Amino acid sequence: MRVQKIETFSTQSLSIVRVTTDDGREGYGQVAPFNADITATVLHRQIAPHVLGADPLDREGISLRCVERNYKFPWSYVCRALAGVDTALWDIAGKLEGKSVCELLGGTPRPFRVYGSSMRRDITPKDEAERLKRLRGDKGYSAFKIRVGKAVGHDEDQWEGRTEELVPTVRAAIGDDCSLLVDGNSCYTPKRAIEVGKVLADGNVCHFEEPCPYWELEWTAEVAAALELDVAGGEQDNDLAQWARMIRMNAVDVTQPDLCYLGGLTRGLAVAEMAAKAGKPCVPHSANVSMVTLFTLHMMGAIPNAGNYVEFSIEPTSWTDGLYSRALEVVDGKVAIPDAPGWGVTVNPDWLAKADYQASERISSPL
Repeated sequence: MRVQKIETFSTQSLSIVRVTTDDGREGYGQVAPFNADITATVLHRQIAPHVLGADPLDREGISLRCVERNYKFPWSYVCRALAGVDTALWDIAGKLEGKSVCELLGGTPRPFRVYGSSMRRDITPKDEAERLKRLRGDKGYSAFKIRVGKAVGHDEDQWEGRTEELVPTVRAAIGDDCSLLVDGNSCYTPKRAIEVGKVLADGNVCHFEEPCPYWELEWTAEVAAALELDVAGGEQDNDLAQWARMIRMNAVDVTQPDLCYLGGLTRGLAVAEMAAKAGKPCVPHSANVSMVTLFTLHMMGAIPNAGNYVEFSIEPTSWTDGLYSRALEVVDGKVAIPDAPGWGVTVNPDWLAKADYQASERISSPL
């Protein structure tokens, strides 16, 4: 069995990958969202040549080869493209065995707790608190994440005093028995992050994500050492050597790989294993309801150091509408890990038909 064909179905925001073997087996995956049409071009030019003709079950070998053969073009786009192929190969493997990916990994499909993830900084503390309280009642969420500071904000808040008002206002609305996480999106210097961390502690916040610019590992380590609450990070990082350094220096208490930014489930499992050896939990970044949240649920249902929840966006995303069925749904604060073979969902042919199409195919050697 060999990889015969790799196809992409792309919009600017999303690109679905279909891998077909020479005996007709198919698997579906997804590259990282946003500028996905660019990533699809990278996939066909820089990833596909190293995958076509390979054994589709050799996921580690394929992943390593794609990274090493692109050593002059490391990191973001190469890894984003690799994720599409890798996740499609996992789908093939699950279908071949008649098992969900979660079961392939030794886990059990089941409802898994999620936290409602807010993506907004343009919302007032009062309005944010009201919508989270409403969602708690409607969907049963027992955890939420909110945005503090300003993205890459150089210590600035989105507007003056917002963070100091937001945290206690949300806490009062959702109650003391609901977990509250915050995301700084690379906003702060260590000094200011530690000051903000004290505000968060007063609001019984349990998780302070990406407090400092993510590339400043020493800054983040300083904040982690100074605060009692968990400092989390890693969503942007796609270099396994950087992950090893991050974990070794205790830059974060909670590891947050994004499976689509990192290069797929195979590389995500490598990060989770590093974290497990260091006694750190893994709570991956999955900030939209495309297939990345699906991939994350399957992994979290199986790894031994899975954190308490999976990220689940509460924002409308029209670009994911009708992508696959059955769509993930929050019930009593949990989302069920699909138990059908592979990823356990069906990609909508109508969605694929409307997307921009590219293909790379293995050329058979002449007899």
